[in-house]
Amino acid sequence: MLSNYLLISLRNLWRNRLSSAISTVGLAVGLASGLMIFLLVDWLFSFDRYHAKADRTYWVVTDIRHDHVVPSDATPRPLGDVLRRDYPFVETVVRLELAFRKIIGIPDGKGGLAKKFEESRNIGFVEPQYFEVFGVEWVKGSPKTALNAPNTVVLSERYAHKYFDNADPIGRTLRFDNQTDLTVTGVIKNPPSNTKLPLEMLVSYATFPVLTGDLHAMQRWSAPAALCFVTLREGASVAQLTRAFPAIRRKYLAGPEAKRLDFRALPLSDLNHNPQYGGHAPRPILYALIILGGFLVGAACINFVNVATARAIKRSKEVGVRKAIGSTRGQLIGQFLTETTLVVLAAVGLALLLTELNLPLLNTALDKLNADLSVLNVFRPDALWWFGGLILAVILLAGFYPALILSRFNPVMALRGRLTTQQVGGVSVRRGLVVVQFFITQLFVIGAIVMTRQVQHMQQADLGFTKESVLTVPVPTTNPLKQQTLREQLAQLPGVEQVALAGDPPASYRRPPVPFTYDSHPEPEKFPVNVKVGDKDYVPLFDLKLVAGRNFRTNDSTNNEVLVNQAMIKQLGLPTPAAILGKRLTVFGRSQIVVGVLNDFQIGKVHGSVPPTALLNLHTDFAIAALKVAPGNRPATVQAVEKAWNGQFPENVFKAVFVDDLVNEFYLTERILLGLIQVFSLVAILIGCLGVYGLVAFMAESKTKEIGVRKVLGATQAQLLWLFGREFGKLVLLGFLVAAPLGWWLMTHWLRGYEYRIELSWWIFALAALLTAGITLLTVSYESVKAAFRNPVKSLRSE
Repeated sequence: MLSNYLLISLRNLWRNRLSSAISTVGLAVGLASGLMIFLLVDWLFSFDRYHAKADRTYWVVTDIRHDHVVPSDATPRPLGDVLRRDYPFVETVVRLELAFRKIIGIPDGKGGLAKKFEESRNIGFVEPQYFEVFGVEWVKGSPKTALNAPNTVVLSERYAHKYFDNADPIGRTLRFDNQTDLTVTGVIKNPPSNTKLPLEMLVSYATFPVLTGDLHAMQRWSAPAALCFVTLREGASVAQLTRAFPAIRRKYLAGPEAKRLDFRALPLSDLNHNPQYGGHAPRPILYALIILGGFLVGAACINFVNVATARAIKRSKEVGVRKAIGSTRGQLIGQFLTETTLVVLAAVGLALLLTELNLPLLNTALDKLNADLSVLNVFRPDALWWFGGLILAVILLAGFYPALILSRFNPVMALRGRLTTQQVGGVSVRRGLVVVQFFITQLFVIGAIVMTRQVQHMQQADLGFTKESVLTVPVPTTNPLKQQTLREQLAQLPGVEQVALAGDPPASYRRPPVPFTYDSHPEPEKFPVNVKVGDKDYVPLFDLKLVAGRNFRTNDSTNNEVLVNQAMIKQLGLPTPAAILGKRLTVFGRSQIVVGVLNDFQIGKVHGSVPPTALLNLHTDFAIAALKVAPGNRPATVQAVEKAWNGQFPENVFKAVFVDDLVNEFYLTERILLGLIQVFSLVAILIGCLGVYGLVAFMAESKTKEIGVRKVLGATQAQLLWLFGREFGKLVLLGFLVAAPLGWWLMTHWLRGYEYRIELSWWIFALAALLTAGITLLTVSYESVKAAFRNPVKSLRSE
């Protein structure tokens, strides 16, 4: 019986090649789009879940309480030791601290460096317990002893090859940031892409106090400094860990600090889902992507139903014959579900091919997250359940309704050719299905238009400072004389108009805000202050506006002057900016006199309001030189800067970044989301067009006799075309009436996350409706024109 089903199914699919191709392509495109989304979501949900003890490992974070809570992903360094030593329900604890913008050199044996590398990330100071908590595969060395001693380091295979080529790295030496030598004691496998801790250089934690020269750093409770991960014993609950935190605060923290620092335990699996602590994939966005994928697969199934039922009348006699010779309804349903299964399997094969061809584009877009998505991921044991379920769901969604309709034909009426359109599901069912497709299509188009406008608005928003033609280069010294020499050399270069020394540009990845004391108040203020560091040239170079007072008088950072922004004035409740001039701010234990008030400027992503900010002149915190370059020959200017810089710091690695490029990186998430919504809007439109084509083909088939009668009675081609245009105009309008309010509600809630946002205007929704109507008109034209120009004699003979 099964072989008979297959044989007849193949014959029918070949006989109806066009409709079969439409069904297969429509399903394949929808499945490929859904598959890409589901692969992305599955990958983002898999972050750090692969560790053997992930289900009982928790990430301890700190909430710093002022008048509002400032989240920190770190904890005071001694906390890990206390938890490891005093609480039996804790199996192990690991502390680690990340290092950024470090120079790694390969000694040449003559006191110099054979090679040098600037490592911006992927370096961490870790305790030996790291290998007990996190799943790391070892290539060489022992996890029990590799990081026990100071000045030892473990490398990934990728970094070992990068530094030492094919030579054995064990026992070799690395120069860390031109400060100390590290001995390689182990090699591990490269970290996978689905981890928030992609460490490729693990330096022993015992090296940290020696390197910093602060031997008391490990006993300091005053501020969060180290990432802390706790693995509980089997059977222990996170509630036990949570209950321990208040007792620890009371025992080890002074009164004000005990109230200010609040510890929390988050599951390790939340590492990538909490944006407060650097997570890239908030759960609401992932759930929205799942719904998006479901919409696309559902639209493809609707398209299949439309095409299958549109050709149902042509198969009526086949069904009549089968029933007349004894086929049961169940057997007919089995036959038609077999055909559906063959189409779905063909569509799945094509979808896998389309997915593999398009995944490189998605991986490129997600390059900052080190994405390595592959279609082979669906064949992993943990992914097969949802992939198999998806295929089964598509077979049932796309095949059951057409099979039910085709199998219930009256055999006598089928053999006489007297079936009506109502007996093959009726136009009303397909109208409803196409309305759903129009709704999905217009919802995607509305989202794409709104997100495009918002991203453009953010990129063009007034940040409160000038970012164009500003180049930043590192300042790898805290020596004020060397800093001044670098400034003078760079200022003399052709194409360099201004030079300022700073900690970072006005808008950069935020440092945590810090507590401060205002005027003669005995206690710190209830809110923290964000600190920017820059010299007297910082304000004019970035074109920051003074609203009261003056700029720094000199570049001498011992003059104890500070500038604040207008948000500070509002937060302190002062009547005018001038009211703060001459007052003192104590930050980092240094008492500074407020000499000027700056207009508010963005200090990070244009997402929320500008927080209170202070600008200090501290040469010990200068990390970059900002250069205003002439807009002419920028590449030549960068080369000249690099040559001068290398002459000053031959042991370091030159790295130049334009501020506008840095600011554009802030909107990586929005740009990725926008790219996805734009691509999948096109997919939704394509699937919608196929569904519309299926309905217009059905209408042309069902109205054949009506069209012939109208033509005999004198109807013109334009009047006949209006039959189709009116029909689809109503469907577009119905879809719009559902999509517009839902789109408005969704986009309004999405825009509320941005302080600087566009307004939702009526033209956005009108444009979405016009685009959908125009695309529908083009889709309808072919079949409707063919039906309108058909010979009426043939039309009247067709039934």
